[in-house]
Formats: sequence, C-alpha cells, structure tokens
Amino acid sequence: MAVGKEIRGKIKSVENTKKITKAMEMVAASKMRKAQERMRSARPYSDKIRNITANLSQANPEYHSAYMRQGGQSGVSGFVVVTTDKGLCGGLNTNILRAVTAKMKDVQGAGAKVEAVAIGSKGYGFLNRIGAKVVSQVTGLGDAPQIEKLIGPVKVMLDAFVEGKVDAVYLCYTKFINTMKQEPVVEQLLPLSADALAQTDAEKSAHSWDYLYEPDAATVIDELLTRYIEALVYQAVAENMASEQSARMVAMKAATDNAGTLIGELKLIYNKTRQAAITKELSEIVSGAAAISG
Repeated sequence: MAVGKEIRGKIKSVENTKKITKAMEMVAASKMRKAQERMRSARPYSDKIRNITANLSQANPEYHSAYMRQGGQSGVSGFVVVTTDKGLCGGLNTNILRAVTAKMKDVQGAGAKVEAVAIGSKGYGFLNRIGAKVVSQVTGLGDAPQIEKLIGPVKVMLDAFVEGKVDAVYLCYTKFINTMKQEPVVEQLLPLSADALAQTDAEKSAHSWDYLYEPDAATVIDELLTRYIEALVYQAVAENMASEQSARMVAMKAATDNAGTLIGELKLIYNKTRQAAITKELSEIVSGAAAISG
C-alpha cells in the first residue's frame, strides 16, 4: 500500500505542524498579556509629560519651540516606521507597510523626498527593497522594548527636524484595539500641533501651579518636549508589540484549526484508500477461488 504509506506520512507531518502551531499559540497568548500590561502602564507617563509641557507652554506664550515649527522649506519628509522583528503574525506588517507606501506616494507626489527610521527588521528590509533612504535603524528589541535603544535612532530624525533638514515627521505603527483587531496608523509626529498639547479644564486645574526654572524656561520646555516625543515613540512600539502578539496568537490558532481539519480529511482519504485496497484483495481472492473450483 504505497499510497496508504504516503498518506500516513502526510498525516504525521501535519500532526507535527499542529503541535508546533499550538505551542506557538500558547506562547503568544502569554506574551500578549505581558505586552498589554506594558502598553497600558506606559500611557500615564506620556499623559503626565504632555500635561506638564502644555502648562509650561501656556505659562510662556512668548516662547515657541522648534518642535512646533510649521512650514519648513527643505522638501524632505521623515517616517518612523515601527514593525516586528519576526513573522508569523498574519497580515500585521503587510497592513502597516501598505499604509506607509500609500503615504510615501502622497508625499512624493507633492514633490517632497522621503527619509525613514526603521524600528524592526521587517520594516528595515521593506524600506531597503523599495529604495527608501534609511537614516537610522534599530532591530532586535526583544519582547520588552527599552527606551534607551530607541532614543538614538529617533534622535537622528528629531535633530534633522530641529535643524530644518526635515519639514515633517510621521509615526507609523499598528495600534492595539483589542485581541481580534489591530489598526495601522500613520500620524504626524512633528511638528507638534497645538491640539496635541491641548488640556481639558480638569487638567488645567490639576497642573495650574507655578514653576521655578533651572536654567531657564526655554531649555526646560525643549527638554520636556523631547521626552514627550520619545514617550510617543515608545508608546507606539509598545502598542505594536501588543498587536504583534495578538495577531500571532490568532494566526497560530487559525493554523492549528486548519491543521486539525486537514488531518481529518487525510484520515478520511486514508480510510477510503485502505477500504478500497481490502475490497480489491477480497475480490482477487474470490476470483481466484472461483477459477480453481471451476
């Protein structure tokens, strides 16, 4: 039964694949919970910095930070592209890279050049393939991103914006909505808009105290704005990692279910093949016996 042996081999192979995908699903589920906790714990930090910076900016209306400069003339737009280091997470990277490509085409259609910072090996490889200018990159962040690893590559783009070499910077990542839904986001990081630093009445009353500045208000505001932008990038990376683990868990669950379905179909084919072979053997025996007796 050469055919039956081949089918048994396929069944064994799919069963081994099912074990792997099931294990990966369980690992992703464990990492997803930790990634969600890390993502949620980072939000209060960026909110606090935003409120303090907004209060300082309103207390010093005569000062305008370079991060809020509008109308640059360099003709260059920057992109901070956040993707994963590993695959097997469904269409997560494909969706965000498709959105990045569409935005880059719009920018280039308006006559601007494109420079990019790649966070994650998938985005880095994609940007190289399409010929985009990658000014800095960071890969291998692991399961727990460290802001120290992000500051260097991102600072390259921030310094270029402050020096007027870049007109606008866009932050591209996958936002975590829930376990079953992740949304690709391309939003303007720089220049900072007044809406980004807008405060509610409750926030104004909670941060309405006066400050003593050392060395001066401009230096403190610039430093806080830098920390705020870094916090936004870190939050984007944390959101992307939570989305990655959720997408991987869902993808591996679908793969496990498909493997189970395929195993069932192969077993049915194997049983039918085996039954046909037995029927054929019985027919040959009966025909042989009839020939001898006749």
